[in-house]
Amino acid sequence: MTGLDPTKMPRHLAIIMDGNGRWAEQRMLKRIVGHQRGAETVQMVVDQASGLGISYLTLFAFSSENWSRPKLEVRALMALLKKYIRNELRRMLKNNIRFNVIGNRADLPSEVNEILDDALRQTASNTGMVLTLALSYGGRQEIARAAARIAQQVQDGKLQPSQITEAVFSQYLDTAGLPDPDLLIRTSGEMRISNFLLWQLAYAELYFTDINWPDLTINALHAALADFQARERRFGKTSAQLNQRS
Repeated sequence: MTGLDPTKMPRHLAIIMDGNGRWAEQRMLKRIVGHQRGAETVQMVVDQASGLGISYLTLFAFSSENWSRPKLEVRALMALLKKYIRNELRRMLKNNIRFNVIGNRADLPSEVNEILDDALRQTASNTGMVLTLALSYGGRQEIARAAARIAQQVQDGKLQPSQITEAVFSQYLDTAGLPDPDLLIRTSGEMRISNFLLWQLAYAELYFTDINWPDLTINALHAALADFQARERRFGKTSAQLNQRS
C-alpha cells in the first residue's frame, strides 16, 4: 500500500481477468490449470480491494462469448466456479462482503445457479464491499435486454418515451444500483474492453498491463491503483475548472 492515497481510491474497480489460458500454455500445462491459478489471484484481489476501502469490485469471470469454447473447458470452468463460490462464501461472510451477479443467468447450469443463489442470500445483509461476478455476460446483450424491458414498459403504458433518460435507462441494466466503474484493469496485454460494461465504462479510466492474470501480484495491483490516482478526471471540464473547485 506504500504510496497509495486512501482518499483517492476508485469507488468502483472493474477487472477483465485475461490470460489464464495463455499462462498455462506458456508452461505447457492444461488451460484449466491456468484458470485454477487465476482463482487464487481472484482471492488476493478481493482481499486487497476490500482492505484498501474499495466499495465495489466487478470481475469479468465468464462472457456470453465464452460458451463457444470447447465443451470440456466450459464444463471445467463451471466446476471451478462452483468450487470457488463454496470456498469463498465463508470468507465473504467473515469480511462483510456482499456478493452480486450480473449476466444472463438463464444460460448457466441449474446447479451453478443454486450455489449462486445461496451465496446471494447469505451475504445479502453484509454492508462491506460489493463483489460482483459477471457470468454469461455481454455488454451488448445487456443493453438489448434493457431496451426490451423499457419497450415493454412503454407498451404497457407504465412509462412514457419522454421519461427515458440516461438515469432511467441505467435502472434497467444488470448493474442497476451500482455506481459506474472509475477504473478498468485488463491483464494479458490485450487493449480492448471485449463487450464488458459498454454503457457503464463511458467515463472510466482504462489501465492495461502485459501481466497474465495468474501472475498479477499485490505490487502490480497497487501500481495500477497508483496510476489511477495520478490521473486527472475532468468529465468534460477543464483543468482550470477543477482547480477552482478544489
